[in-house]
Amino acid sequence: MDINQKNIGKQSKSDIISDSDGVSSSCSCQEEKHNPLKKEKEIQFINIKEELKKEKDKFLRLFAEFDNYKKRIQKERFDIFRNIHEQILIDLIPILDDFERGIRELKKHKDELLVKGVFLIQEKLIKILKKKGLNKIKIKKGDDFNTDFHEAITQIPAITENLKGKIIEIIEAGYILKEKVIRHAKVIIGK
Repeated sequence: MDINQKNIGKQSKSDIISDSDGVSSSCSCQEEKHNPLKKEKEIQFINIKEELKKEKDKFLRLFAEFDNYKKRIQKERFDIFRNIHEQILIDLIPILDDFERGIRELKKHKDELLVKGVFLIQEKLIKILKKKGLNKIKIKKGDDFNTDFHEAITQIPAITENLKGKIIEIIEAGYILKEKVIRHAKVIIGK
């Protein structure tokens, strides 16, 4: 029996070896049975990953749009305040002109205290406006005419040749607000 058992043992070992293909094929069949589940899970994982990527992209775009919106609103608000500030200063310029005309007329009456009082008020207003960025365009008679800063009201014949194209009379002062001309100086030039 020992010999038979040994033979049976040998046969079973050889059968196992010869059937190892069958066993391995049965294992591969089991893997194939599990493979569709594994492939399905991988496909689901890839789909979820793509959805996450799309949602992340949507979020980033939405965040960028919101950031641009905030910047645009902030710029618009700044522009509104700047325009209002500029308009207020433009509206105050005729008052400066009135002060100059008023002081000129008061000087004719020779009431020095009244002239001095009005002049102090004018200087105070000019000082406040300068702090806000408003400056008078500096011109004098005999300067060259410059269309960037001056507006010619009329031309009159020049008394001398060197006054042709030059400022002969200043009718109204011009003003600059932070390097932007908000009112050109009105002048008479020689032709």
